[in-house]
Amino acid sequence: MKKRSKGYEGKVYLVGAGPGDPGLLAKKAEQIIKEADVILYDQLVGDEIIKSFPAGATLIDVGKHAALHKFEQDEINRMLIKYAREGHVVVRLKGGDPYLFGRGGEEAEALAASGIEVVIVPGITSAMAAPAYAGIPLTHRDYASMVTFITGHEAAKEASAIDWGLLAKLRGTLVILMGVKNLQRNVDALLKHGKDPKTPVALIERGTTEEQRITVGTLCDIVDIAKRAGVKPPAVMVIGDVVKLRKRIG
Repeated sequence: MKKRSKGYEGKVYLVGAGPGDPGLLAKKAEQIIKEADVILYDQLVGDEIIKSFPAGATLIDVGKHAALHKFEQDEINRMLIKYAREGHVVVRLKGGDPYLFGRGGEEAEALAASGIEVVIVPGITSAMAAPAYAGIPLTHRDYASMVTFITGHEAAKEASAIDWGLLAKLRGTLVILMGVKNLQRNVDALLKHGKDPKTPVALIERGTTEEQRITVGTLCDIVDIAKRAGVKPPAVMVIGDVVKLRKRIG
């Protein structure tokens, strides 16, 4: 770990690593990573970016997986505060963008409450990049003039804040992140509230990487198609007529 000058006050950078393609990592993010003393990172940042971490930095894998959390969120917050108070440059590196379903807002709150300086470095979210790489524009003058992002995890909660009735009525594009585990539940909720069963759907696994795979169907058959194809997370789900454009420009 690097030695900082006496009296240096540590700070925390909440950095978005982008959707997986290392070429989509922002220049500012790349520079900050090189200067880091401590990096707390998620697995979704991608192997190529992980391999680029500076020698001598303290590296802590705090990735959260479906059935395993190496560290609870409160523990991550405490580590960020601890290392910053010790006078280190701390990077909290997240897949995608820190402020889009990345719990970056919660971490920023905890740090600010502890008097720690926080710097946000946005990242390209997979919610936009994965569909783009798959040949699916989220908006198009002839198909969709609005797009809505939701998290698939929220759907599993008993007291979900998601208004599925409203979503089913919207005529724009719906993008669901982290929705593979609850695919059946999400689809059932939309159909229950009147969404057209023939609405096109695309599931984009490991978007923007060399392993990217696209599975296409409609609301009425995507669950069965996904099961047969063995679709696994991480994946982005795109629902709407813009999915049809993949045949033309994908």
